[in-house]
Amino acid sequence: MAQRVKVVACTPRLLPRKDWTRAARNAIAINPANKPPDMDESQLDPGGHGERLALDITKYWGQGGVHLTVGFIDTPDAALRSRILSHMNAWNQGANVSFVESDVYPQVRIARWTEDEAPGNAGYWSNLGTDVLLISRDQPTMNLEAFTMETPDSEFYRVVRHETGHTMGFPHEHMRRAIIQRLDPEKVIAAYMRSQGWSRQEVIDQVLTPLEESSILGTDQVDETSIMCYQIDGSLTTDGEPIPGGTDINELDCAFAASVYPKPGE
Repeated sequence: MAQRVKVVACTPRLLPRKDWTRAARNAIAINPANKPPDMDESQLDPGGHGERLALDITKYWGQGGVHLTVGFIDTPDAALRSRILSHMNAWNQGANVSFVESDVYPQVRIARWTEDEAPGNAGYWSNLGTDVLLISRDQPTMNLEAFTMETPDSEFYRVVRHETGHTMGFPHEHMRRAIIQRLDPEKVIAAYMRSQGWSRQEVIDQVLTPLEESSILGTDQVDETSIMCYQIDGSLTTDGEPIPGGTDINELDCAFAASVYPKPGE
């Protein structure tokens, strides 16, 4: 009998609230298109007003593409490093994206921390886009809990490619309002508290709080099979129909990545 793999949900990694306006200014400096066209950058003052506006700033790397160096916190074996990098670079099928291993101040730093090793920092997560440059050099920007060469190949497709999408600046697709409106809040809260060990507020923040439309750079239609979308069982939706979620980069993901990060001459 095949062993059933527990589906661990990704938790996007936000910077501390005090750093939100700094992160917003950093994102705009790297890619001016991250600022909504109607926003006055001078309004990004520290404090509640500036923090609220900072949430509308996207974290994309710009038309020059994504070209980042990658290091590993715990130095796994060469085969595992190569396997992870190959899945990260799957995004370059149509987009101007490259991830290259380096042990000299790598910009993306991957750990495989478990709860025993790093309480509160385990699981699957990544910082979002340009935020990775604000993380202390001795800390990871992505965690792939307990990944080894024995991890099923399907998890490399589902998890590594998903977390790399966050590193490229892509938020969760299931945080779009059209999907959240289909969910039964209390059932979702109970299910994720039970399966993920999250608090009620964590479920609200990670699954039930929609992104502001002004901060979304995405496909015209909601894509329920995007690699950036959670799988959500039909028992948690109001219409009984499941949100299928994504297990690999699909055609819309690929086309969207190519539109955000076009290859030279395309």
